[in-house]
Amino acid sequence: MNSKQYLMNEAERLYIYEFRNIEDIAKQLHLGSKTVYTWKQKGDWTNKRKKFLKSKQCFHEEIYEFARKLMKGIVEDMEAGEKIDTGRMYAFCRLIPMFTKVKTYEDIVKKPGKVSKGLTPELIAQIEEEVLGITPDVRNEEQ
Repeated sequence: MNSKQYLMNEAERLYIYEFRNIEDIAKQLHLGSKTVYTWKQKGDWTNKRKKFLKSKQCFHEEIYEFARKLMKGIVEDMEAGEKIDTGRMYAFCRLIPMFTKVKTYEDIVKKPGKVSKGLTPELIAQIEEEVLGITPDVRNEEQ
């Protein structure tokens, strides 16, 4: 691989996977902005970035939906008085920490360079409502 091809591949990687802008890429690789912009247009980097984001977001949605179905099945078993399979409960408990990682990833994707630390009150409320089935009225009654 020649030097030009290496730089083009590196610029593409920085744009698509690290969400860097043209000026930052040009500066880091010691290239002209116009050169990087031309490569971006010819390589269709914008669509490649969109596909990359969509693949990551789809995976998040799949994890989220799987956790919801798993929790629904556990709750149904509890309400029916049936013994809860420990494997399902273990899987659900292992999924919960992933939500924090996914939230961090979403923050990076939405605002490159800024990473939110920990769970926000809004995210906790959303998890309680959508995953655990606890509505705002139930939370208020408990307090």
